[in-house]
Amino acid sequence: MARQNKTYVLAERPTTHIVPGKTFKLEVTPAPTADDLKDGQALIETLYLSLDPAMRGWINDMRSYTTPVAIGEKMRGGVLARVIASKTPKAKVGDIVTASTGWTELAVVGEKEFQKLEVPKGGKLTDLMGVLGMTGMTAWTGLHRIGQPKAGETVVVSGAAGATGSVVGQIAKLRGSRVIGIAGSDDKCEWLKNELGFDVALNYKSETFKKDFEAATPDYIDMYWDNVGGEILELALTRAKKNARFVMCGSISGYNQPGRETKGIRNLSIVVSQRIRMEGFIVFDFLEDWPRAREEIGQWLSEGKFKRKETIAKGGLEVAEHAISDLFEGKNTGKLLVEVKSPDEVRAAKL
Repeated sequence: MARQNKTYVLAERPTTHIVPGKTFKLEVTPAPTADDLKDGQALIETLYLSLDPAMRGWINDMRSYTTPVAIGEKMRGGVLARVIASKTPKAKVGDIVTASTGWTELAVVGEKEFQKLEVPKGGKLTDLMGVLGMTGMTAWTGLHRIGQPKAGETVVVSGAAGATGSVVGQIAKLRGSRVIGIAGSDDKCEWLKNELGFDVALNYKSETFKKDFEAATPDYIDMYWDNVGGEILELALTRAKKNARFVMCGSISGYNQPGRETKGIRNLSIVVSQRIRMEGFIVFDFLEDWPRAREEIGQWLSEGKFKRKETIAKGGLEVAEHAISDLFEGKNTGKLLVEVKSPDEVRAAKL
């Protein structure tokens, strides 16, 4: 029997939360084969699908840095995949590559649509989607271009136990800064302090959070990395030092309320009074920095100076529409991935 290919397309635009079985629709079609390849193409099989907060913005019909996913269009997403057929010298069968082929099991890609990466010493396969992938590139380039943490400075990271925040905090520590992480549970705060080496970790759900935040920043904040927006950003502004840098990476607290007025950011006048530099960015703005970022992070991995954690949802592509909600409920620690096909299964098939 010919192999079938599973793909999820956008069925309707959610007004609040993504609803499994409603927001996306599963389509099953005949799988592409080696016979479908043209010169310069490869057939890849998804091993891991990256789930990222930005996906919520991609399905809103609003002006953004990229066009919205259209109704009926395959849901976008980055993947870690294995080459199973090739008509390009750039890749051979068995190679592991990264690509942006979206929520699908199999895809045909051109030479400019995938990248072959090597796992460095001290690294592991899934690092290619995490600290060496877009997550790590976001953290490194945002800090290098905007945040510029320095030795002795106080750096605060919101969403610190997430994929990007946990990398940001570690890089700032390696640059010599004092790092304060904000997360949503005591367990995450313990991980930030005991495993990642953050100087302070605060649970924003604590009744004493505001008081604790003020106590942790007696000399105010030199650099703030914003992943969440809302009231935490508003509080951070009150603790900003003169000429502080605010790196605006995300605003996950409001992603499920597109187009609606959300709480917070009622004190933007502080940006003026404290001469704060508040700048947003998209990781694709700095593609030229990626090789250097991968080299430095890879070196830290090989030296054992860099730690990471992943949350991997298993069960194939079908779990993606359920697992993506975990991002907005704070259930993941570190990078969130869907295991579409286990690498162990791939290895077993070769024996």
